[in-house]
Amino acid sequence: MCNGRNRLTCQKHDGDGVTTAELFRAEGLSKTYPGVRANDDVSFCVAAGEIHALLGENGAGKSTLVKTIYGLIRPDAGQMRLGGAPHAPADPHAARAAGVGMVFQHFSLFDALTVAENIALGMDAPPRRADLSRRIAQVSAAYGLPLNPARRIESLSAGERQRVEIVRCLLGNPRLLIMDEPTSVLTPQEAEILFATLRQLAAQGTAILYISHKLDEIRTHCDRATILRQGRVVSTVNPRDHSARELAAMMVGAEMRLVDRSGRQAGEVVLTVAGLTSAPASEGTSLQDVGFQVRSGEILGIGGVAGNGQEELIAALSGETTGRPGTVMLDGGDLSAQGPEPRRRAGLLAAPEDRLGHAAVPEMSLTENAILTGATRQQLQKRGVIDHRAARCFAETIIADFDVRTPGPATAAGALSGGNLQKFVIGREILQNPRALVVNQPTWGVDAGAAAAIRQALLDLAGRGAAVVVISQDLDELLELSDRFAALNNGRLSAPVATEGLTLEQIGLMLGGAHGMEVAHVAA
Repeated sequence: MCNGRNRLTCQKHDGDGVTTAELFRAEGLSKTYPGVRANDDVSFCVAAGEIHALLGENGAGKSTLVKTIYGLIRPDAGQMRLGGAPHAPADPHAARAAGVGMVFQHFSLFDALTVAENIALGMDAPPRRADLSRRIAQVSAAYGLPLNPARRIESLSAGERQRVEIVRCLLGNPRLLIMDEPTSVLTPQEAEILFATLRQLAAQGTAILYISHKLDEIRTHCDRATILRQGRVVSTVNPRDHSARELAAMMVGAEMRLVDRSGRQAGEVVLTVAGLTSAPASEGTSLQDVGFQVRSGEILGIGGVAGNGQEELIAALSGETTGRPGTVMLDGGDLSAQGPEPRRRAGLLAAPEDRLGHAAVPEMSLTENAILTGATRQQLQKRGVIDHRAARCFAETIIADFDVRTPGPATAAGALSGGNLQKFVIGREILQNPRALVVNQPTWGVDAGAAAAIRQALLDLAGRGAAVVVISQDLDELLELSDRFAALNNGRLSAPVATEGLTLEQIGLMLGGAHGMEVAHVAA
């Protein structure tokens, strides 16, 4: 164990009995924001050649901690050491110079630029373009992450974009590599390639600090795990010695409740999509004759690697884009030409993937964000005048029912952690009792306990008779939630099949376009 009360030397022992010394140590790191103690006397260490997981609920302090290591945040107290020397970077430039690299959860790439141009933008002193392209090709091939430096980012899959971010870091020869949710947009096959790369880096002595909410992934690939709860280190363990449920219990301080799938029965057809086609666009993916049906009490799972039409599909279902008659039907009523508000009144609600800017306005309070989509169905306005008391009550109900960690409904949406804002956005739609609900990436970036709560809320909604469509890149989530599964590939949707009996390997192949991938027509 390696925490503030146990100052044993941090070492990694390999199978041959060779001991690798400590590379990074944090001692007593603390950071306070108004009303929030983000990090509270945090101490832990990482050995050279170790893949070290950082676990915790949303708001547990993980982001603050890694941003401190990377020079984005200055701690109020405490100190760090890297390679035996003091580490107190004033900014990311200083952190990179010291040997710290970071791959963020959200890609910071420009679609119109090439791989080499994007990597050059992220370098402090990029070499000549020809030399950089040659170096990119060499490094990417050496680590099993092949990239063509001349390709434009817009032509790359999510997995290839992840490679660009990683290779950009590797070109700086980091001694400590921080990775934040690196597999959230990858297929199982792409994730295995990533883990092979991480093992290769670790074997060469690179220390890897790995953040993920996928606990089985942590148990399989990480040497140790430091667990944060409410800003404090509660334990450092060998994750292989504990089940996923045990790790989750350490994170939340209580036994994690199992998702209950009982009590649901499919009824009449509620949502019908037929021949949904979008015109080609300069950016994005065109939908090609997409069709499916969802019944009352049923959850349809739609999987796909990012960029295969998910955003276009939810825009077409929510009413942000409209189509020809007969393409979107709710309880037999044609909503194809209707915009978002008429569809909401009819009972077709949606929660998009992008929680900041699309699902919520960062500068507006949670109460104001509750009004944005709940004004009509929750009767938050009368004769054009907002009922502020009712709106505040609705926001407070969302906060309470979905355990949103926030000082109160007056807090700006942008002040919440990503996971807590996600809980608010999903709760806002579920509590409006939709007839049909479409959600994209409902638990993206959410900790295990909160993810289980959101999934249970979706199951409960279906249990009350709603038709639910879950679009997700988390294949375990789709297997846990959905009754039927369809794969979205290059704007085409496979015919939905029963989820029972499907394996992750089969789904992974379907996502890549295998197994026929014929266009789905309306299926009962």
